[in-house]
Amino acid sequence: HAHGMISSSGSTLFEELGLYYIGPVDGHNMNDLVAILNEVKNTETTGPCVIHVVTEKGHGYPYAERAAAKYHVVSKFDPATGEQFKAKATTKSYSTYFAEALIAEAEADKDIIGIHAAMGGGTGMNHFLRRFPTRCFDVGIAEQHAVTFAAGLACEGFKPFCAINSSFMQRAYDQVVHDVDLQKLPVRFGIDRAGLVGPDGCTHCGAFDVTFMACLPNMVVMAPSDEAELFHMVATAAAIDDRPSCFRYPRGNGVGVELPPGNKGIPLEIGKGRILIEGERVALLGYGSTVQSCVAAATLLGDLGLHATVVNARFCKPLDHSLIRSLAKSHEVLITVEEGSIGGFGSHVAQFMALDGLLDGKLKWRPMVLPDCYIDHGSPADQLNEARLTPSHIAATVFNLLGQAREELEVMTKEKCKEGVQFSSPEMYKVA
Repeated sequence: HAHGMISSSGSTLFEELGLYYIGPVDGHNMNDLVAILNEVKNTETTGPCVIHVVTEKGHGYPYAERAAAKYHVVSKFDPATGEQFKAKATTKSYSTYFAEALIAEAEADKDIIGIHAAMGGGTGMNHFLRRFPTRCFDVGIAEQHAVTFAAGLACEGFKPFCAINSSFMQRAYDQVVHDVDLQKLPVRFGIDRAGLVGPDGCTHCGAFDVTFMACLPNMVVMAPSDEAELFHMVATAAAIDDRPSCFRYPRGNGVGVELPPGNKGIPLEIGKGRILIEGERVALLGYGSTVQSCVAAATLLGDLGLHATVVNARFCKPLDHSLIRSLAKSHEVLITVEEGSIGGFGSHVAQFMALDGLLDGKLKWRPMVLPDCYIDHGSPADQLNEARLTPSHIAATVFNLLGQAREELEVMTKEKCKEGVQFSSPEMYKVA
């Protein structure tokens, strides 16, 4: 409606608001644009000035103009042919798996509703929309409204699933706290693009969601270690009807595990982790996608005769107290690993262990988290290396804590390091 006012009567809307208005201007005519900007700069106008510039996304590049999203999110491409260099994936994206899991739940429950904020493609919600055109809502770029809208639906007995990227959940945090968590409303948050996001860069990196969600008193906070577990967590969230819940999943594709029959997940026991590998001396407690790195690190260690325990935490809130207690009492070293910021899963584990007296003995505990900085664009492997969260970094941290001989560490890094990571010395991994 506003756009109609602007184009039909020019400056009416903005002049009513007391703004000096110029436009519409062709944003692709650089000479005109520069002339207008210079004119405005050199003219004595009172108050703010609005220059209404009209552009077309992908303008001037035929391949972008023809593409559905106009190359909004684009991987490296050949300018001559427009062909994007994408690795051929054998599995689907986590976003697509989320949508498939939600469709399976919605088939069985008419009250389930999907909500997203102008991210139908990015969150996989377009798949849900095609199956349930009357039960999917795109609220536009308004995450705050998405959350409060979901809270209102939950009040009326519906089961809303809000699919929002981790970095965009930040925009709606006030609504998550006051409109959902404080009211103890069963809104389900599917937190997409959690952790490092490769070429999407630091603006879209999902570093903080575990930290800001798990500090809320009523929120159930969980993370799947693979795509099958994502299906189970969607089912778990659908079954939680007395409080809010969230689950995070990474950008990128699944690891290739078998999916549940008919895409229908089985609700997990709330707050229970799972031991994947029974070992001794060292326990690696992974949260979310980093569980895969913990398993790989255990393989590196196993090749050197050290058989580590690997545990998939599944839940950050509520924590599996009995599991953590038994790990702390039966191992010399306990390392938590997560692709998130300080204050997340590792902090919750530390808080529990400190209050439970588990840190008063000989246990060596270390958290491995994203560094306290923003990590720039790069390949996922490069970013993980910069964050020092690769399987080799996890293995090196273990050796460092066990005080193994420097020679043994150097043998391991030379022979076993698959990622091409260069280790100069064990001192690199000493925790300050």
